[in-house]
Amino acid sequence: MESTNNLEKFQTIIDADTKIEPKDWMPEDYRKHLIRQISQHAHSEVIGMQPEGNWITRAPSLRAKLILLAKIQDEAGHGLYLYSACETLGISREELIDQLHTGKAKYSSIFNYAAITWADIGAIGWLVDGAAIVNQISLQRTSYGPYSRAMIRICKEESFHQRQGYEIMGKLALGTPEQKEMAQDALNRWWWPSLMMFGPHDSDSPHSGKAMTWRIKRESNDVLRQRFIDKTVQQAEVIGLKIPDDKLKWNEAKGVYEHGEINWEEFNQVINGNGPLNKIRLANHISAHENGAWVREAANAYAAKQKKEVLVA
Repeated sequence: MESTNNLEKFQTIIDADTKIEPKDWMPEDYRKHLIRQISQHAHSEVIGMQPEGNWITRAPSLRAKLILLAKIQDEAGHGLYLYSACETLGISREELIDQLHTGKAKYSSIFNYAAITWADIGAIGWLVDGAAIVNQISLQRTSYGPYSRAMIRICKEESFHQRQGYEIMGKLALGTPEQKEMAQDALNRWWWPSLMMFGPHDSDSPHSGKAMTWRIKRESNDVLRQRFIDKTVQQAEVIGLKIPDDKLKWNEAKGVYEHGEINWEEFNQVINGNGPLNKIRLANHISAHENGAWVREAANAYAAKQKKEVLVA
């Protein structure tokens, strides 16, 4: 049973903005919350490679192909950083992957939507990675050391991804009427799912309270979502695209854009496995994991051989 003394010392460290490290004492609920959040983040990075990976062979130029390949490689690296951070909490990579495959662990709802045109790749970079950056900049100050340090590097790379997506959308928006229409269509389809990425309203979130107390989260879902909206509306205006929200308007007194209500029923359906591509995304990951078993076995055998040779020497 967790003693009152340990809990008080732990909260004192948190309140002093000192990082909690893997060997430090922590409440079991804090550890479980971090495993849930970091693993969900890691799974999202890896599953998020799928919609973009489908466009590698169809990118419209060699330059676009090289940039997309680099971005997908970055996402794999982000997953690796986050899985490694999660493992410091006493859970194995195998357990984390099993939780994903059995549905115990979730990933971001946004990756269950289809990327049907090249403009969708632009929208993913501009909107999805743009939303991720807003959230992840805040997470650079999260209270758990390994998670915080992983986010610092990830944010630097995500900023490149956001610029890549915005460049695609800008070129299409300033191109032929058909290209502009394609860009607007992608914005229409990805806008609302991107807002859902921040999670439910704070009053409806079962995890926000403790996460804020423990400074795992530094800012609320609604504050982060509003920040993303205020920034992105202006970016859309620059390239001549229209945010698909009839209720969107500038509130001069508050200095923010008021916006329409999100379809939370759709959000709940998607996170519960009933989105457009939930089953396909997960089946693809399971297939890739099983087909890659020989690579993991070979790597482990090589590592064991190297270790044996070092010991003999």
